[in-house]
Amino acid sequence: MGSATTQALAATTTALDAATGVDLDVARELFAAARVLGESSQLSGALSDAAASTEAREKVVTDVFGAAFRPASVAVLTAAARQRWSSSSDLVSGIEEVAIRATAIAAPQVDLDAELFGVARTVAANPELELALGRHLGDASAKGTLIERLLDGRASAATTLIVSSLVQQTRGRRVRALLTRAQRLVSDQRGRAVATVVSAAPLSDAQITRLQASLAQRYGTEVALNVVVDPQVVGGVRVEIGDDVIDATVSSRLNDLRQRLAG
Repeated sequence: MGSATTQALAATTTALDAATGVDLDVARELFAAARVLGESSQLSGALSDAAASTEAREKVVTDVFGAAFRPASVAVLTAAARQRWSSSSDLVSGIEEVAIRATAIAAPQVDLDAELFGVARTVAANPELELALGRHLGDASAKGTLIERLLDGRASAATTLIVSSLVQQTRGRRVRALLTRAQRLVSDQRGRAVATVVSAAPLSDAQITRLQASLAQRYGTEVALNVVVDPQVVGGVRVEIGDDVIDATVSSRLNDLRQRLAG
């Protein structure tokens, strides 16, 4: 990500935070705008053209989205158009990001981290599903419909919106990577980190509370946990948070011992 895009994304996110009336309809419109821009290089190019005046770029937003979208959506898109992006693809990705953040704002009562993690686990366990969702030549709307049917009654409207929107415009990215990024953005929007914990057996509520407190103290922020049970770790836990991996599993210690004996 170029420095221009970093600054543009920060400014657009600030505009989202300042917007009023951000609900799931606004999030849905921002996802729709990202799809429209992703499918039209001419339109995304016009909005990311640094040579064009700010007024000209704002007019494009008004002409294309002004009549159909809610004021909050138009305000965010206008803020994005005012910025200087490193590329048109960065602009599309940036609007997609604020759409995910808007969903987190619109559904504060929903545990989006856990639901997105559950969907990612389902996709990982079904290679054929991941292939169907990630296929470049597949019909985009059909992918969205597939997700809506798959998650009907199993996930919130907010999670369904995020997942169905992302699979309609993968742009060469793996579905699991998209879902992982969405989890990170939701957690960041809510001012917390998210950790994946792998253990040999389910953790008790007391163990989860202690682990959350320990991680919060270490990282200086609230931490949400996604727990995966894997008997192969034998005992102990492995924690993945951001780029950090804390491996205190018995299987890891045994592997270290084997390597020392072999050496």
